[in-house]
Amino acid sequence: MINYQINQTIAKTDLTKLYNSVGWFAYTNTRVNLMAAVANSLMVVSAWADNQLVGLVRIVGDGETIIFIQDILVDPKFQNQHIGTELMNRVLSQYPAVRQKVLLTEEAPDVRHFYEKFGFKSADQGTLVVFYKNF
Repeated sequence: MINYQINQTIAKTDLTKLYNSVGWFAYTNTRVNLMAAVANSLMVVSAWADNQLVGLVRIVGDGETIIFIQDILVDPKFQNQHIGTELMNRVLSQYPAVRQKVLLTEEAPDVRHFYEKFGFKSADQGTLVVFYKNF
């Protein structure tokens, strides 16, 4: 059984293990920054199997006019069990009146399908243009 928590304090070791499980080493190479980023998020929904962190979604923004879905990840051993879907549903139900719900992710058929089932449209299929700058 998966237990979901909102804005629960998460230990550095649990975050590191989850982010490493999906290969997001850029986050865990600077764990101090990861801990600060999670702590400063508008909302964090975490998924737990017993006492193991198996999934997480974190939101940044103002919570009134815009939210940005910064991270959503599920430990590969727990994928395809609807944990990611539940994480997204919990976030979207908390911010139904927010006009702009934004995310940026890598292109892949399964990724595109995942977000489209929640009503997200990619900028290449609409009238929007997306700009971004990495360092």
